[in-house]
Amino acid sequence: MEFLVVNLKYYHPSSCVALANVEIEIENAIKAKLKAIKFIHGYGSHGTGGKICQEVHRKLIQLKKQGKIKNFILGSEWNISNEKTLNLLFKCPTAANDEDLNHNNNGITIVVL
Repeated sequence: MEFLVVNLKYYHPSSCVALANVEIEIENAIKAKLKAIKFIHGYGSHGTGGKICQEVHRKLIQLKKQGKIKNFILGSEWNISNEKTLNLLFKCPTAANDEDLNHNNNGITIVVL
């Protein structure tokens, strides 16, 4: 497996629990030599991005600056016309089977490891 899908919202966690899960899943995926993780975090009910979505994005910016992840792709960018997406699909062809590819789903984020 090169591409892992993690549903952060499955148990309706607090944002603190969701962020802890993000860090744990990233560490485990790096150890397993995976190429990417798709986090399903939802987008919130008010159309502006829910708390978990916003906190996950803030955490990923921090992890990228620290060099712990290579990059991340927002759900709105997860399409074949996006350079970051194409780079990942080249390195991880199994990600092309993802059901959210080309669907502009703001409730997901792809982390490139």
